[in-house]
Amino acid sequence: MSASHHQALVFGKNGQLAWELLRTVPDGWDVTALGSAEIDLLDPAQIADAFGSLEPDLVINAAAYTAVDKAETESERAFDLNQCVVKNIVEQLQLRPNVAFIHVSTDFVFDGKKAQPYKIGDATAPLGIYGASKLAGEREIIERSLHNSLILRTSWVYSSHGQNFVKTMLRLMSDPSREELSIVYDQVGTPTWGYGLAKAIWRAGEMRVVNTDNTRTEIHHWTDAGVASWYDFAVAIQELAIERGLLDRKIAIRPIPHTDYPTPATRPAFSVLDKSHFEASFQIYTKHWREQLASMLDELKS
Repeated sequence: MSASHHQALVFGKNGQLAWELLRTVPDGWDVTALGSAEIDLLDPAQIADAFGSLEPDLVINAAAYTAVDKAETESERAFDLNQCVVKNIVEQLQLRPNVAFIHVSTDFVFDGKKAQPYKIGDATAPLGIYGASKLAGEREIIERSLHNSLILRTSWVYSSHGQNFVKTMLRLMSDPSREELSIVYDQVGTPTWGYGLAKAIWRAGEMRVVNTDNTRTEIHHWTDAGVASWYDFAVAIQELAIERGLLDRKIAIRPIPHTDYPTPATRPAFSVLDKSHFEASFQIYTKHWREQLASMLDELKS
């Protein structure tokens, strides 16, 4: 990187990923993060104003509607935030072909019927409104052949900030009245620490800003390494949290099929993503999810 400063604009300031992006800013970058208090992303004029006043070199869209089950009854809201917002951002980017763009998407664009990790070119077939709305957002970018843009699909993101599976498990496991937890064992994916995801995003962003001869939209995948069911993930959370003194006793964790825990939205049974294309393109390598979970719990402890 040169000594000159680059300007990044991050949408979705209040989410756990933006929080991680803001604490992993590389040297030589000035970052402005905007949340719902600062900008209405459904208003194209406000997005135009943000682009005009900040003149960013890189835009990262971490804003999304992520309530998977609620989306089944709030489909209009899900499509507003996951598709219309993207369309509004893309319309500004079309006027500024030198601006690099990274849009965060999800493993839920797949139906989970594969038995091998999903590659970037695999057919999409979302099972619910959340996945369908995120796929619609991807298409807003792809159909405009947006210059120097990157769609980054990830999965099972957690952080020491915000609400997520790890923090929910710690809360339930620390409840003195609770003797056991039942956790789904037949949905498999990869837990992803938001801190590592943020560093991967910055790596791609830095390389894209320096190398602007990229003329097309690329899709990439990034998660931590390895594979887990929600049950495996919960077992690891308890074990590593006890080791660190974050929990003072062990409770039974019972594996159950997803049919014993019905939810409004159907989730993919298998949504492991193939990261090799991202690793080769950006020379950054995944770490095992368990190692990343240990680092996040160390952080919570301190």
